[in-house]
Amino acid sequence: MNDLPTISQYQVFKNRKRILKNPLPFHHENFEKYGDIFKVKIGFNKALVFTRSPNLIKHVLQKQHKKYHKSPLQTVDLAKYIGHGILTSNGEDWRTHRRMVQPAFHKKKLLGLLHIMNDTIQKEVSRIKPNEVQNIFPLMGDLAFQVVANSLFSRSDIQEDMSRLQAITEANQKMLIREMRQSYFKWWFKLSGMIQKHLDLSEKGRYLLNKIIEERIQSKVDKDDLLAMLLKARYEDNTPMPRRQLIDEVLILFTAGHETTANALSFTLFLLAKNQNAQQKVFEEVSRLDLESDDIMQQISQLNYTKQCLEEGMRLYPPAYIIDRIAIEDDEFEGQIIPKNTMILMSVYELHRYADFWESPDTFSPERFNIENKKDFQEYYYPFGAGPRMCVGNNFAMYEMVLTVAEIVKKYNLQTVLNEVEINPLISLKPRAVPINFLER
Repeated sequence: MNDLPTISQYQVFKNRKRILKNPLPFHHENFEKYGDIFKVKIGFNKALVFTRSPNLIKHVLQKQHKKYHKSPLQTVDLAKYIGHGILTSNGEDWRTHRRMVQPAFHKKKLLGLLHIMNDTIQKEVSRIKPNEVQNIFPLMGDLAFQVVANSLFSRSDIQEDMSRLQAITEANQKMLIREMRQSYFKWWFKLSGMIQKHLDLSEKGRYLLNKIIEERIQSKVDKDDLLAMLLKARYEDNTPMPRRQLIDEVLILFTAGHETTANALSFTLFLLAKNQNAQQKVFEEVSRLDLESDDIMQQISQLNYTKQCLEEGMRLYPPAYIIDRIAIEDDEFEGQIIPKNTMILMSVYELHRYADFWESPDTFSPERFNIENKKDFQEYYYPFGAGPRMCVGNNFAMYEMVLTVAEIVKKYNLQTVLNEVEINPLISLKPRAVPINFLER
């Protein structure tokens, strides 16, 4: 890949302030200028390959996935803050723990969590102040966090600990973004003690989780929640997860589970507030159903248009807007040699808005995701990743989001004066603020 167009380290440094705030316009300018694959120099003899090529993305994530691992951006930089769980591990270690965690997210297991999920959603939605403009992003953050907390622990008396854990994960994420986007200052981050300060915060978060886990074990109460399933998980020799590993898996479920869902919900509700016709269709669909029914899965299965709105929202604003991989051996793609240790950053955000593959790519059009059209977009749509490392909690997230949108639109007509959301790309794609007026129906 030596022949690829290359962005110099000088250009990166020259654009450092805008890259730190939001690198996506910088990426887009270079994709438009240099094509679907280019390199960015980040140091002496070091470069990152950026791509929005659907063929290369499919090659790396699916066809030749065994030749690629998660990059050190996750397995080293992110892992030092949230541990070595299924999101941040590779190889046999990842396969072993994926096999142990995945059964907790099978559809049959999720049936038992739907009532916990639905009750939590209704409680959080009841906190919305009617006929008042509010920033929906923190509301959805709290809602998604409580859904994960209650689904994991089945407890309502740990609000203070959970709020503290939420603050810790957000503070560490901001630090990690600075390390990634200002890699030339890493020496200062270490020397000044900034990194150590945030590592200490991580240990405080682990202490909070360990306390909750220990209380469950000592109570000897068997509950039908995610923690119970993880405590029962066994390696092939019938031994349980070590406590440190269990804490890492729980911490990753918290971090990834609530954040990406909160982002997707905030963007989708904004899009519905801007598109009253689509919102009306969601309202008509929801009005035909009894959301208080005991058969929650049956209700979800009938909310097809609501689901399409969420799918379109995640196309325009994919929570996982960049996917990283590193080649663990030499590979070849369309005549190009990909040497071992090549780091590839795949821009899901660019691919989801690529005019070559999407008609009116910047337009909110849920109809494009109806059942007849879906097969046309499989090569260009990756809201939960793809291949063996596709998000383990994708069904959990979709059930939660469909129920939340249905509950909110049933009660409120959403309106906003905001023309465009300002995005805040951190580890996941966040909105900065989403002011919405919740008018009682």
